[in-house]
Order: sequence, then structure tokens, then C-alpha cells
Amino acid sequence: MASNATCTPDDTFKYTLYTSVYSMVFIVGLGSNCVALYVLRCSLKLRNETITYMTNLAVSDLLFVFTLPFRIFYYVTRDWPFGNLLCNISGTLFLTNMYGSILFLTCISVDRFLAIVHPFRSRMLRTKKKAIIVCVAVWVTVLTGSVPATFLQTTKGTANQTKTCFENFSSDTWKTFLSKIVIFIEIVGFFIPLLLNLFCFSMVLKTLKQPITLSRSKFNKKKILRMIVVHFLTFICCFVPYNVTLVMYSLVRTGTVRNCFVVTTVKTMYPITLCFAVSNCCFDPIVYYFTSETFQNSIKRKSKSLRLDSDFSEALHQSFPTKNLRLISVNSESTV
Repeated sequence: MASNATCTPDDTFKYTLYTSVYSMVFIVGLGSNCVALYVLRCSLKLRNETITYMTNLAVSDLLFVFTLPFRIFYYVTRDWPFGNLLCNISGTLFLTNMYGSILFLTCISVDRFLAIVHPFRSRMLRTKKKAIIVCVAVWVTVLTGSVPATFLQTTKGTANQTKTCFENFSSDTWKTFLSKIVIFIEIVGFFIPLLLNLFCFSMVLKTLKQPITLSRSKFNKKKILRMIVVHFLTFICCFVPYNVTLVMYSLVRTGTVRNCFVVTTVKTMYPITLCFAVSNCCFDPIVYYFTSETFQNSIKRKSKSLRLDSDFSEALHQSFPTKNLRLISVNSESTV
């Protein structure tokens, strides 16, 4: 068994990886979530409990996206000149977005489960007022798990007079503080939501296989299947790899796991799975589109109106030159 002291895998590739992925997430995530938030808050007349969850998820994504330029600058220069407070805020918003997204997606999953499996019995539960209460509980939960990170001294000086941000914590810090945060956020923010999503997914699939249920409802089977598959795949692909790796990463950093092969594998996989997790900001608007038919209709109406405006302006552009030529011809004839 090789010790952690002698095993020093090279993970410097992460800076280039983070720069590329975070830049893409910033551009796509900012644009798509701004459009989504505009549609959710300004275009939709019907604002039910599902729209409430989606709005909070979009806000969570945007708060994180706004911090990405600072992170991109840091990964390019490998220096954090913005101070300890902004580093803490950046790290806190990362955790808030990560586990806020998981919990809000779980809320949407449970809401769809109740609407499809228990459409009549769930009417009293599925109200906008209760959705707001649930959203407040989600924000309190994720802030409880992420805000303690702000009490850490997250910036550290290096030998070449640069500062690091939210990395290179000592083994003692991981043992006494960070491991406890990881345990809390993994249980409350990942494993419980994962079980809920698996349960809801399986129960909805089971319900859809019952012909009697389908004949009594107005749901379109293909739309529902597409909705729950997109939702479930987004959850699994974005969050499962990272959170499984995070458990192993914390065991490595606390010195519980010392095998050099495992240490190297975990430190290589951690940046890659982190990029998958961060990309959820880009995929969430896709979930909105497939989850809410109201959201789909609003997007279609907007795109149709844009096409009509484009066609109208093109028609005007084509008609004006003809009109001008006729005027020139008339004027020339009158002068002759």
C-alpha cells in the first residue's frame, strides 16, 4: 500500500478542462436560463406549482452562472486576486446550485408522480402555496449545508506569490470540517433525492403500463414517457457520477484511502465528473421544455411570432424596391 505522501498524481489538466467547460456553461447557461426565466415569469399566464419549482431552479442556476467569470479567470491565471469573501461566495453558490438543482428537480419529479399516479388524491397537495413553502424549505436546507463553507479561510498563498481559491485544503481541514459538510450534503442533498427520483420514475412507468389508467386520463403516453426519461437522464448523468466520486474524493483527502492507484483514479475522475455536474445549468431549460406543456406552447408562440415578424420585414423589404422603381418610372415619363 503506497502512502498518500509518496503518491502525487498530476491533475493539472483540470485547469484547462475547467476553463473550457465553464466558458461553455457560462455562455449557454446564461442565455438559456435568462430565456427560461423570462418565459416562466413574464410569458406564462398560468403559474402552477411546477412553474414555481422551475422558477426557483432557474434562479439557482443563474446565481451560479454569474460567478463563473471569476472562476474562469482563476483557472486561466491560476491566481485568485478577488479576496477571501468572494472566493467563499463563489464556493457557497456552487454548493447551493448543485444541491438546490438536485432538490428542485426532485420536487418536479415528485409533483409529476403525484399528478400521474394519484391525480385526484393529490389535488390538495399540489397547490402553488404549498409549492412556495417547499421551495423555502429547499433554500434553507441547501444554505444550511453550504453556508458553513464561508467560515473557512478558502484563499491560500503559494510559493510564487499567487493565491488559490477553494482547493488544496489540508488533510486536517478535511477531517475536522469538510468531511462533515460532505456527509450532510451527500445524505440530504443526494442519496435521499436519488431514492425519491428512482421511486417516482418506476411508479410512473408502472402506471403508464396500465391501459385502464391511460384511458381514464387525458395524458399523452409518448409525451409523459419523453418527459420522465429526459428528467431522469438529466439527474443521473449530471449528478450521480460527481457525487459518487465526491465520496471517494473525501476518503482520499482525509487519508482513509491511501492506495496509490485509487488515489490517482479518484483525482483524475473528480474534475471530469465535476464538469458533468456543472453542465446541469445548460440541461435544466431542456427539462423545463419537456416537463411543462405550458412552457412548450409559450416557446412555440414566441418562435412563431419571431418568424412572422421576420417574414413581414422581408416582404416589406422586397416590396419597397419595386414600389420605388415604379415611382422612378412614372417620374421619368412625366418629365419626358
